Amino acid sequence: MDCSDMKKIWLVVIALCVVSNTHQLCYCANAKPQVPCFFIFGDSLSDGGNNNKLSTWAKVNYPPYGIDYPNGPTGRFCNGRTTVDILAEYLGFNNSIPAFASSKGFKIREGVNYASGSAGILKRTGRHMGVNISLRKQLKYHRMILTRLADKFGSKKAAIRHLNKCLYWVGTGSNDYINNYFSPQFYSTSSQYNPEQFATLLIEQYRHHIMRLYKYGATKVALVGLGRIGCTPNSLALHKTNGSHCVDHMNNAVQYFNVKLLTLVDQLNTNLTNAKFIYINTYGMGGGDPTAAGFKVWDVGCCPVNNVGQCVPLEKPCENRRDYVFWDSFHPTEAINMITASRIYNAYDLSDSYPMDVNKLVQLSMDEAIY
Repeated sequence: MDCSDMKKIWLVVIALCVVSNTHQLCYCANAKPQVPCFFIFGDSLSDGGNNNKLSTWAKVNYPPYGIDYPNGPTGRFCNGRTTVDILAEYLGFNNSIPAFASSKGFKIREGVNYASGSAGILKRTGRHMGVNISLRKQLKYHRMILTRLADKFGSKKAAIRHLNKCLYWVGTGSNDYINNYFSPQFYSTSSQYNPEQFATLLIEQYRHHIMRLYKYGATKVALVGLGRIGCTPNSLALHKTNGSHCVDHMNNAVQYFNVKLLTLVDQLNTNLTNAKFIYINTYGMGGGDPTAAGFKVWDVGCCPVNNVGQCVPLEKPCENRRDYVFWDSFHPTEAINMITASRIYNAYDLSDSYPMDVNKLVQLSMDEAIY
């Protein structure tokens, strides 16, 4: 779906703040953050280390991951920073938002990253890889953080007032396709639902989770559409392209989800007038010729991979990482994340706050048990 057809994404035409030859980020390091807190829900595209101590194949706290990250391997599925790391810098945070697994003290008032590799909207998604933190469980953890914040701020009302000003990023659903629907050797969903029916199933569960987040005080929520999963090196290696550059039936399937997600965003904005929901069109951002942005390799990853498409531990990756679109068989390089973050930051209004009736939300957000 073209961006010009989207009525409620608050598109702003601003020049991209990327210096192509150095991929340096343009932001003022000493500026006050544009939002006081940033909470992140999602999968391996945003995971900051939550899977490190879980029993799963979907963890990457070893070299060569993190080869370009200041702290080395942290559990990020990238050679360097993820898109949300860079967005946090754009928003004025001096450090990346900490993973839930390592969150502590009053720093949680600036946000927490709950994202988990292989996780999705459906509880079962990705479980053939081992344990993960589904979106449902990420919300459960968020409720725990809310309770801790209420203790820190001295009251539930004060915590809600603070959380009311935060930015919430929800980017999930890719694994429901890659590690569920298109993995029939482990899951039966593709025999139970056609692509449109499966997208409907996902969106209905997604709607429930987003309403839960809203009841916890979220009034500024970015809902991230799914990217072109049929163009990853893993998809190209496992599925026939029939002469296309990508696996078209996979990309077509996620477009059903994206169209329904955009409809959901419109409905939420219509029904919840004291909140703002933004659809992030990553599918549209992922189109075009990668060579036009200076990339030379897009059909294989930069590092040698194992049988689950992740970098082989300690194996030497490519040296010219800025030439590659993909780091491993699924995840983009920091160079791509730089461009993606810049486009998102400059195209969408991520900093406005929408105050809510605090008294109305306190009971809902703090006392309502998550199912």
